[in-house]
Amino acid sequence: MPLIPEEPQIHESAQGPRATPASGRIAPTPRPVPGPRPAAPSRPGRPGPPRPAPPAQRTSRDAAPAAKPGHSVPHAADGPQIQLIPASAEGALDAAEEAVDLLLDSGRAPGDVLVITTGEQHPWATHELSFGEASYWAQHDAGDDVFYTDAQVADRAKARPVVVVAVNGGPESVTATALKAAHARAGALLIVCGDPQRINSVLGAGV
Repeated sequence: MPLIPEEPQIHESAQGPRATPASGRIAPTPRPVPGPRPAAPSRPGRPGPPRPAPPAQRTSRDAAPAAKPGHSVPHAADGPQIQLIPASAEGALDAAEEAVDLLLDSGRAPGDVLVITTGEQHPWATHELSFGEASYWAQHDAGDDVFYTDAQVADRAKARPVVVVAVNGGPESVTATALKAAHARAGALLIVCGDPQRINSVLGAGV
């Protein structure tokens, strides 16, 4: 899946010829630059007894600085644009969190975003799964907040406009599964946070 950066600002309707660099690799981008979106709606409260607030709730954001410039790489005319954010396995989840922050600060609705991890689960997923899988997946089906899952069950997740993958560990086969599931579910934008060499190795294997 050889791709190169094109424009410094993401536009979902952007069109243009694909170019193949000599290296046959995806060019990494420093940070995602999501385009403007309508203001995100507030998440409705849940019925029943209140729960402790889960980690990293995404229901609202304080004002934040504008996103720093980066590059987008369109995968195909009818596929999502792809961004690669270089990060170590230990830093991939933090990079994914920053990407989600920038998306929400730019006006993306929380329900537009799906986050997939290849290694350790996101703390939000761990917290919500402690209440049972039925409750956890009911929040996914509600579609009104950022949803975090891992590669092994990502096939169960529905498509969303933006999918963020944190390559934070796990074997190559799990990374391949995550990237395949993410690409199939990303409607407009796919952001991959991890080691570029490892990601390109997996992509080069035909994912």
